[in-house]
Amino acid sequence: MPGLSVTDQLGRVVAKLPAGQVRDGQRVMAVAVAKCLAGTNHVAVTAGTGTGKSFAYLVPALMSHKRVVVATATKALQDQLATKDLPLVARSLQLGRPISWAVLKGRSNYLCRQRLVEMEQAGRQESLLDMGAKTGSPTGAGPPGSISDHVTRLVEWSGTTKSGDRAELDFEPHPTAWSAVSVGVDECPGAHRCPSGADCFTELARARAGVADIVIVNLHLLGADLRSGGAVLPEHEALVVDEAHELEDVLAACLGVDVSPGRLRGIAAGARLALGGPPASGTPRSSRPASKETTDDSAPDGLLSAAGRFEQALGSGRDQRLPPGLGEDIGDAVRLAVSRLVQLERELRAASKPESTAATEHADTDSGQRSLRSLLAAERCREELESCLIAGGDEVVWVTGGERISLKSAPLDVSSILAVQVFSHMPVVLTSATLPPGLAERLGAAPGGVTELDVGSPFDYRQNGLVYCAVRLPDRRRPGAERAIHDELETLVHAAKGRTLALFTSHRAMQEAATALRPRIPWPVHVQGDLPKTALLQAFSSEEAACLFATMGFWQGVDVPGPTLSLVVIDRLPFPRPDEPLTAARREAAGAMGFRTVDLPRAATLLAQGAGRLIRTETDRGVVAVLDSRLATASYSSYLVRALPPMRRTRDQAEAVRFLEAMHTPASA
Repeated sequence: MPGLSVTDQLGRVVAKLPAGQVRDGQRVMAVAVAKCLAGTNHVAVTAGTGTGKSFAYLVPALMSHKRVVVATATKALQDQLATKDLPLVARSLQLGRPISWAVLKGRSNYLCRQRLVEMEQAGRQESLLDMGAKTGSPTGAGPPGSISDHVTRLVEWSGTTKSGDRAELDFEPHPTAWSAVSVGVDECPGAHRCPSGADCFTELARARAGVADIVIVNLHLLGADLRSGGAVLPEHEALVVDEAHELEDVLAACLGVDVSPGRLRGIAAGARLALGGPPASGTPRSSRPASKETTDDSAPDGLLSAAGRFEQALGSGRDQRLPPGLGEDIGDAVRLAVSRLVQLERELRAASKPESTAATEHADTDSGQRSLRSLLAAERCREELESCLIAGGDEVVWVTGGERISLKSAPLDVSSILAVQVFSHMPVVLTSATLPPGLAERLGAAPGGVTELDVGSPFDYRQNGLVYCAVRLPDRRRPGAERAIHDELETLVHAAKGRTLALFTSHRAMQEAATALRPRIPWPVHVQGDLPKTALLQAFSSEEAACLFATMGFWQGVDVPGPTLSLVVIDRLPFPRPDEPLTAARREAAGAMGFRTVDLPRAATLLAQGAGRLIRTETDRGVVAVLDSRLATASYSSYLVRALPPMRRTRDQAEAVRFLEAMHTPASA
């Protein structure tokens, strides 16, 4: 049995599924992945919905006798692989050896035993007041569901959990409650410098990953590993990236910087507490006396003052790309923050180092640990601010707008680090339902070293789906255009009898459409923001005739099979904003080919992802309606259409209406 081929082993796995049958595309993909893992070249596989791509890469990965890291787009997909897919594969494969796998997440996803020790020794209520000081959130006793109640439940759970992974929880803890019992990568001193290091949940997870055949991570942890030069993930011999169309943007974010005024204030407040002073003003004070370090001239107060100056300076540059040196106003504010962080580090370093030990040795006291964590957070923030000040032409620095203003940076191109640390060292499998052509080489794979495949989908898109482009709608810039769009949407929703997921490229357009449509249709209209995403999807999927209006966060990862979803409406082609700083910089770098190499592939991928929400099973049917005439009339329209599932196409509203009405008309009629 150990000599079975990859297709034979795949057949054994799929046979365990209800009506399980290996699909042609799944077989082709499995063979290609096996060949990739046995050699040095790479493979990029476009595998449409329903292919069963997770089995198509898990089976050959386990047969390869290599430690393989599987990087997914979300923690939810990590958990699905670990709790559903891999257990089925393990029960079915005949390899003549045991199979092991492990899930590894970022440090902040695990309980911190040292934080729990400190909390219990200091008194839980005092610790909650401390957390209120750090986060600006109200704390205290209170009704069930309050922060205090959540912390109590987390402490109780800490006595029974084997992994410390928050995914095990049967409730969603308040962010402040979770912060009270966890620690971020910027603060953790590491197991060798922590009194609780021997029992650290994160270190235990890393130890399990170090001996596993398959290590399941998310893209952000892969980015953290690249940023650290390979210090986060265990040694591995191959990499599989699922939902690889998101890899470039996730890595750019992970390899960059994000510093907000709130982060500076959090560091200042945490340092104040670590140095023995009271919580920040405006929050309840503990009974501890203030030390000399917490007077008006203290380092924490100096950083708080710098945070206010930093916030004021960023306010004048919202949504703007910054020049080298960051410009006079923002540059001066950043330099002030850096100098105040240096001063704070000096005080924290003294507080975290017992006189009889070297700075590199761990502090055994709880106060020393708090000082050490604050020191590490301050050092990391200072380093990030300094990197923005000296950023060169290969990096983009900008100010974000919206509710959370911050200073951000990102590498213009992630291909160099991927080429050096990944593609030149191991075989790589990239896969997604929507992979742009040439993605692997754009990400750093050597020319000619990648096999590209499109294995299609087993679904009968031509029979079950229709793409309708509303070419008659007026130009968006003309008066009355929004009213015409709302009229079009109303007609389609009536034909579908609700059952609509309407995807918008802006919150304004979503809200205007919801306001216009609610009085005009008899079905519930759920709107993004009314509830958390999970609850909103549950409300939509539990009502067969409801509508859901949403923006970019719902264009991907939404899976609502069955008659609940018969119509996907896309209000306009999802091109990136022309003034979005990172995209604009990439466009400039590409020169005359900027639109073709930057904007168009991203729009095509997102459009295909949005359209892909419609047909999730072999029996699903429906219409994708694009309310943007450019899909039919623009010179680049054929590029976008090729990215869509191969449904029939029409420009005739009446045909789309007939298709939808026929779906919900009883056969006897």
